[in-house]
Amino acid sequence: MSAQFDTAAVRRYYDRHTATFVRFGQGGGSLHRAVWGPGTTTRDQAFHFVDDLITRRIQGLSSPHTPHVVDLGCGVGASLIYLAQRTPIRGTGITLSPAQAVIAQHAIAAAGLPDRVTCLEGDYCDLPSTLAPADAAYAIESFVHGPSPERFFAQCGRLIKHGGLLIVCDDFKRPGLPPVAVRALRQFKNGWHINALLERAELLAVGEASGFEHESTDDLTPFLEIRRVRDRAIGALLTIAQWLPRATRNRLDPVIGGHALQTCLAEGWVGYDFIVFRRA
Repeated sequence: MSAQFDTAAVRRYYDRHTATFVRFGQGGGSLHRAVWGPGTTTRDQAFHFVDDLITRRIQGLSSPHTPHVVDLGCGVGASLIYLAQRTPIRGTGITLSPAQAVIAQHAIAAAGLPDRVTCLEGDYCDLPSTLAPADAAYAIESFVHGPSPERFFAQCGRLIKHGGLLIVCDDFKRPGLPPVAVRALRQFKNGWHINALLERAELLAVGEASGFEHESTDDLTPFLEIRRVRDRAIGALLTIAQWLPRATRNRLDPVIGGHALQTCLAEGWVGYDFIVFRRA
């Protein structure tokens, strides 16, 4: 699979847009989406629903020492901080974006966690050789940006100890897509700089070929916010935006991609899955 967006392009995308994501996002620093899963009653709980699933998995690890947990594509560090505040871990975040790394390090310091948590500027498809082996690693809404699923799993195979966990929570194509889905999928991928929009079965095949055993999959799509009034309003505005200069439309890439994703989720062309692997 050839990558449409190279590492430098994805880095520029997040350097350009992260400040806006943090300022106008609804997740209190989290760049991930709200999931209104079972037992969720507040928006804050919804934004941390996936974090809580990961926390419970990490707490279930049998380890004689403090687990080392790596966030592959950590954004501004919100998920890693949340985990470290709730369970005794050593945490390392990896982000391509120097802008995100700076914000994450400030947030880690503000949370009083610099002795246990750090954020590194780097590429999860080319991890630093100095990175300590991990008991668990996870990628929340970051796997799809990677240039190569095979390289992602190969690096995870080097990083994660035998018996350790790898968790991927992201968007995956559903099989048997109709021709009408093509335009929306293209807008989603272009707007959000997506490289690896796989079907679930393709992900499992790559993982198993790389020495990871599939443990479980939870489809979280029914718990997402889809067809909101806000989304319909954005759709109307984007109809007008197509007449704007190209440079202006480039700044709207995240909005265009997000609206296309909403369409794909609503139509069942894409689903949001929480997938757990075990390093064999």
